[in-house]
Amino acid sequence: MGHDESVTAESDRWLTVPNALSMLRLALIPVFLWLLLVEEADGWAFAILMFSGFSDWADGKIARWLDQSSRIGALLDPAADRLYIVIIPIAFGIREFVPWWLIAVIIGRDLALFATAPLLRSRGLMALPVLYIGKAATFALMSAFPWLLAGQLDSIIGTICYPIGWAFMIWGVGLYLWSFVLYAYQTVLVLRQMPPQRRPGNVP
Repeated sequence: MGHDESVTAESDRWLTVPNALSMLRLALIPVFLWLLLVEEADGWAFAILMFSGFSDWADGKIARWLDQSSRIGALLDPAADRLYIVIIPIAFGIREFVPWWLIAVIIGRDLALFATAPLLRSRGLMALPVLYIGKAATFALMSAFPWLLAGQLDSIIGTICYPIGWAFMIWGVGLYLWSFVLYAYQTVLVLRQMPPQRRPGNVP
């Protein structure tokens, strides 16, 4: 097998440590919701959020360290992030940890960005390049959630964690909105500079 073929085969692998972490994060979402909303076991829900945040950081490191980057991993990791960023605020809204208008801002941003996908596909693109400011926004929001959850504790720990959680939340939402502005600008440039792609079978 030639070098190019081996690289392609490796990039198509799905049974890797990073992919297993991403799938575990996805599987823990219903567990988190059950603990938070049904059992109101905030301590265990907090533990899941901490594990999810750590595994989100670790899977990228492990992928590079073990040379286990894959196409499915490139889809699983951001999918898990998006689900957590949508589902956790809704759960927090139900528990009245955060106001619903702020939840609407977070989810509305993702919906608006999702709506640009057909425009990009019309130019032959599946997605725009990931911006570091977008990664920073995701990191800040994912950091805010466990701090805010710990901030609900009726103790000195809650008193300390609560403002830290809101600091991460404010920074995260600000960066989230700014990254959307940048993505929207990039989308406009793509539409202006790239011609529409003809569908297969269309006669010129």
